[in-house]
Amino acid sequence: MSDPTGGDFLARTLKAEGVDVVFGIIDGTYFGFYSALKREGIRLVTPRHEASGAHAAAAYARLTGRLGVCIASNGPGVANILPGLVVEEAEGNRVLCITSARRTGAMYPLRTGTYQGFDQEAVIGAFAKWSRAVPSFDRLPELARAALRACWHGRPGVVHLDVPENLMNGKAAASPPALAPSAYRRTAPQGIDPAQVEQAADVLLRAELPVIHAGSGVLHAGAFDALQALAELLEAPVTTSWSARGAIRETSPFAIPMTHVKLNTIVRTDADAALILGSRVGETDWWGKPPYWRAPAGQPTVQVDLDDRVIGANKPVTVGINADVGVFLSALIARLTERRGEMRLATRRERLKKYHALMGRYQATLDKPLANTASPVHPAHVGTACGRLFPAESPFIADGGNTAVWAMFYHRVQAPGRLLSTFKMGMLGAGMGQALGAAVASPDTPVCCIIGDGAAGMHPQEIESAVRHKLRIVWLVLCDRQWGMVKINQSFALKPLKMLLRKRLAPEENLWTDLGEMDFARLAQAMGAHAERVNDPENLSHAIARALAVHGPSVIHVDVDPVAHMWAPGLVHFKAMHQEPKGK
Repeated sequence: MSDPTGGDFLARTLKAEGVDVVFGIIDGTYFGFYSALKREGIRLVTPRHEASGAHAAAAYARLTGRLGVCIASNGPGVANILPGLVVEEAEGNRVLCITSARRTGAMYPLRTGTYQGFDQEAVIGAFAKWSRAVPSFDRLPELARAALRACWHGRPGVVHLDVPENLMNGKAAASPPALAPSAYRRTAPQGIDPAQVEQAADVLLRAELPVIHAGSGVLHAGAFDALQALAELLEAPVTTSWSARGAIRETSPFAIPMTHVKLNTIVRTDADAALILGSRVGETDWWGKPPYWRAPAGQPTVQVDLDDRVIGANKPVTVGINADVGVFLSALIARLTERRGEMRLATRRERLKKYHALMGRYQATLDKPLANTASPVHPAHVGTACGRLFPAESPFIADGGNTAVWAMFYHRVQAPGRLLSTFKMGMLGAGMGQALGAAVASPDTPVCCIIGDGAAGMHPQEIESAVRHKLRIVWLVLCDRQWGMVKINQSFALKPLKMLLRKRLAPEENLWTDLGEMDFARLAQAMGAHAERVNDPENLSHAIARALAVHGPSVIHVDVDPVAHMWAPGLVHFKAMHQEPKGK
């Protein structure tokens, strides 16, 4: 191609990387880029808000294991995408964000009075994994390849490449080649030292009851089968971080679902060794500290992570291994198989029987609200009905304070790697964009998104995006017309005794926690989606079945009991999590 644009080079480079879809809103400042995407056969999925594009790219990346790419135009477009990028960096999703900027000469440094200009490189660079602005045509190939190298190096996160509009749209004198990825970055997973595999095997074989703790590194490595195989070989219980729920099928006899919070603590304090895979062991893992985990002296720990900065950062380790989790598991399974005669299985089998009995008792308590068939709907019915009616392989998304809690506690992961939320940030509204990306990633399977009315009200316009792109999504909007998680905490702060006795305060006693009526069914119908409104469990199941027959997006407005919705399960543990553990 003669006189190519900078945008043309970027499109060809993404094509060479195997990118087949980009998420974002078009703008004249990068016409040279998105027009080239079309020539290269790369699909552009356009949401109604840039932040939704970032969430969609991240969901696509997590479900496919590929690179998620989003775009935003200079100034307000970049300002709009910032919340999405902040969240996806925190969640650890592999996202490349390409932005346009005002022309060179007006940017870097910013010229006083420049229209739609701010220091995009520095603002995103303050939280992202990597952020650079391209100063000239001749630096574009170098920095584009450096960005892609950063995308695939270490822990996944947000990488940002900022390209001024005159470089994106202007004609270059020569056409630089789009190299194969192997020419400028690692394309094989990070390897392992056999001596460290032996050390890890020694720790696990000396233990009577080792626990395997899986983080999101297992998801990014796609190491689901290897994790299951290791659990079966060791006959060891598997716990997960919140963000790694779904690393193992919860139908596995070795899975300890994170919804059984007290049982997770029992398992982690019983264990006399720990294998931590791709987890930072952060706040939602109680920092790996007593009384939620056994003290380090009694729990030798092997930690494996792509990011060596997190090894031993929160929980002291006996063996720290900087490697891809999948590569490590393959090597460990091979070595443990050779040394299988050294395993001490009797204690593990007895403890697993005990854990299953505890799970059964806990589940019986959890199932009690399902006997409530009154109207409006008890929120426990929604996750339960979705688990029964959606295919096991359906991407499952939970968004919105108490709504996410109800969805998580009443949904059982049957297929690994299909669960999405914003576990590290708790970002309201992200589910609308995540559903778009999930539907693009899994076009043959309906997407289930359970979302609160507060969260859905932040980005309801993405229903139209799903209609326009013919995406098969079912949004179930739980409507209690209040900020439920805030309201219950506020109510206890104001009048704790009354809350314990009556379960709620009078409307005039709360402060600004109530929302007005928003009929999401009528809103969705106005955008061209299939929609229904339900307020009892039987009609809920019928509505889900009808939505699953639609070859496009559907919205089910579910009126839920506002008092029951406030009292979400496990909130006491969520509150305790924010306190520093008292153990030593």
